[in-house]
Amino acid sequence: MCGAELKPLPDGMRRVAEVLLAKGHPHAPVMLDGAARTAQQAADALGIAVGQIAKSIIFRRTTDDAAVLVVTAGDQRVDEKKVAALVGPLARADAAFVKAKTGFSIGGVSPIAHATPCVTLIDQELFRFDEIWAAAGHPHGVFKLRPQDLAELSGAPVADVAVDPVWEKPDNALELIAARAQLAGATALNVPSPCISVCRMNQQTWLCEGCYRTIDEIRQWSAASDADKKVIWESIEQRFTPELA
Repeated sequence: MCGAELKPLPDGMRRVAEVLLAKGHPHAPVMLDGAARTAQQAADALGIAVGQIAKSIIFRRTTDDAAVLVVTAGDQRVDEKKVAALVGPLARADAAFVKAKTGFSIGGVSPIAHATPCVTLIDQELFRFDEIWAAAGHPHGVFKLRPQDLAELSGAPVADVAVDPVWEKPDNALELIAARAQLAGATALNVPSPCISVCRMNQQTWLCEGCYRTIDEIRQWSAASDADKKVIWESIEQRFTPELA
């Protein structure tokens, strides 16, 4: 990537791209066709598990008005008490505060290239995955990396900062995955992801309890061709069909 290639990017994405380039990161930011303001939107667009989205949560530290950035897995909730125990008392951050401190708007806050230095913590839950994606300074912008890359790029410590979500399957989980299977079968291009926002590996079957994929299938999904995605869907249907019988 050369400097000329940075010019067409929006300002926020250009700052992120410049930092990634300077640090020798192998993956430049990419612009998605649709908005990725939420972890689920980003995961759907990329065809990956929602937990693979590194979402940025900003708090305001009340003692010095510093911005505190927590980068957490997309399927996790931040435990504000855990964060406060590590960095000091916190308050909620409004959109104006986030923009002023980071230079990014909510929905596109990158874990790097902030307008002013942030106190940053990285959720240990991200290290469940070999590959993750983070916001690149714009609601449509993302970039690929590994959890260890995130720690190196940001210089931030890894910590236990998340509350596990309630892992009960929704009552209509099977119906949701069956409906997505029908859609996948009828789709030739842009085969939809099996993810239904229930991201937990069953310790007996080692299948995701929401989408019935193996961890390897989840990791491979974003790079798979539509034909390969259909093969994965065929395997998924064989796995969940006995539960419907």
